[in-house]
Amino acid sequence: MANQFIMPGQIFYGEGALEQAAASVAGFGRKALVVTDSVMVRLGNIDTVTGMLEKTGVGFAVFDGVTGEPTDKMVEAGRKAWERENCDFLVAVGGGSPIDTMKAIGVVAMNGGSINDWYGREITGSLPPMVAIPTTSGTGSEATQFTIITNTEADIKMLLKGRPLMPDMAVDDPRFTMTAPPAITAATGLDALCHAAEAYTSRKAQPMTDTLALSAVKRIFEYLPICYTKGEDVRARTQMSLAALEAGIAFNNASVTVIHGMSRPIGALFHVPHGVSNAMLLPACFAYVYREASDRFADLGRAVKVAGPAEPDLEAAEKFIRACEELCRFCHIPTPVEYGIGRVDFLEKIPKMTQDALASGSPANTRKQLLAEDIEMIYRKVLA
Repeated sequence: MANQFIMPGQIFYGEGALEQAAASVAGFGRKALVVTDSVMVRLGNIDTVTGMLEKTGVGFAVFDGVTGEPTDKMVEAGRKAWERENCDFLVAVGGGSPIDTMKAIGVVAMNGGSINDWYGREITGSLPPMVAIPTTSGTGSEATQFTIITNTEADIKMLLKGRPLMPDMAVDDPRFTMTAPPAITAATGLDALCHAAEAYTSRKAQPMTDTLALSAVKRIFEYLPICYTKGEDVRARTQMSLAALEAGIAFNNASVTVIHGMSRPIGALFHVPHGVSNAMLLPACFAYVYREASDRFADLGRAVKVAGPAEPDLEAAEKFIRACEELCRFCHIPTPVEYGIGRVDFLEKIPKMTQDALASGSPANTRKQLLAEDIEMIYRKVLA
């Protein structure tokens, strides 16, 4: 059976990637709207990028109104900045939130209306040229045809999809990840682990995604602990940057499964950062579904060397899940209650979270068939 494989038009990665990309970025237009947050401005990352634009003769305006995980209101504010500044292409600098916001700004800039109008519809048409420069190693948004935007009235994290959402260029320069503190390093790195492991165990997995997913999982297990404890290690940061890119390309083509489907409602209702909510769910979700894909989970266990080549699949799969749990513990991932979510509030919202998770479509990619009662059971296990 034939497969389709989609990735950014150009990718620059490794040390010095920004300088290598400069001439290509200059070819996208005369004035860029740089989408970011105030932290990136304060850390000097925006000066680095706008300095590159100045050297190549490209004009720019900075929109730093991304104040957390993206919402429809942030997107609308960005669209107004786009129109006010008369820009003709987009550059995102930051984690997944600025990159996702950039994509959504592109949608409404070209099509009008609200980004909420696209919920349940595939994004079509042309968008402005987009350059994604991630400053964390995890979201993979620089290499995906997805964006996640919160509809603030409905309290829903909308998973929006469409080929035009794929950035024209991804610039994965590890220098921008060096400033990420340990907690963000952990959350985004575990997000990348979910991307890669879910892509490998998805019903939509294919040979090219398998190659990238396995590579990403191996890099993450080796280098995330180093990045978490020694953030100044350039080699480890470079390897994690590449792992996040690999994982992003993998799940863009193979999709994600139960973890992401269940994670988005937690983020929308309790304002838990995406990587943290994924990591909260990771061990419980995989422990619930691995038997129907034991050979795939076993491959992951052998890839990270927690299981030997001759071990039975079920044992190797279980060892991989235990290794994931240990990595989450090493990175100090909290439970929902430890994060500050009230038990009663969480339990009351399980029915809505379950319906929102199933409506996202991601759990259907899991090799174990999951019904509403299964999703509810996992939510309760996570809370225990």
